[in-house]
Amino acid sequence: GRLVAVELRKMVDTRAGFWLQVAMVALTVVVVVVRLLVGDRADHTFQSVLEAGLQPSAVLLPVLAILLVTSEWSQRTGLITFALVPVRSRVFGAKLIASLLLAVAMLVISVAIVAAGVLVTSPGVEATWSDTAPLIGQSAVNLTAVTVVGVALGAILLAPAPAIVLLFALPVSWTAVVSLPVFSGVAPSVDYVGALGQMTEYVMSATQWAHVATVLAIWMVLPLLVGARRITRCEVTA
Repeated sequence: GRLVAVELRKMVDTRAGFWLQVAMVALTVVVVVVRLLVGDRADHTFQSVLEAGLQPSAVLLPVLAILLVTSEWSQRTGLITFALVPVRSRVFGAKLIASLLLAVAMLVISVAIVAAGVLVTSPGVEATWSDTAPLIGQSAVNLTAVTVVGVALGAILLAPAPAIVLLFALPVSWTAVVSLPVFSGVAPSVDYVGALGQMTEYVMSATQWAHVATVLAIWMVLPLLVGARRITRCEVTA
């Protein structure tokens, strides 16, 4: 618990971490307000606004996770950290838990902002609150998954700049590749962007959940195991 508290404090101790969190909340408010100001009133349902309102967190949470995981190397505090806590897996576990706690907190904040906006601007609109609970649950899986992917990339590369570049470049490039007709049969099971993107759009079927499970095994679980092994075995220098 003490290590998790330390890692949570690290998220706001640096200017980058602090302003990223401020930016997530501010951008969520801006996106929700803009979404509610455009289009027909009948389109201002919780489902449609939630899809837009979660985008800032989905983009910035993995970046913040990367900065947290790589801090011992980018800030050159690894010798101090691992001298105080020689079991590196405990430090890595604390970083993972702290990142997930932040993801849950941002989900709560985003849902509250979206719900408040919809409640004020769209009273009485038909089916405004339909499928609210399933969509919130799917959104929780979405935000925690992208956060863990950020943790994994940071642990594998141990440097924030290349990890952030890879975070954005690799999924987009891979989506372009699997969109080719030759990969149409396997695309739903390996397309990271498509699998996670549908979580905030509609309530998924059992088949779609199976595709998401396969995607997360490839893009989240496997990289996380590789990253954990790298952090526990790599050499730390001053």
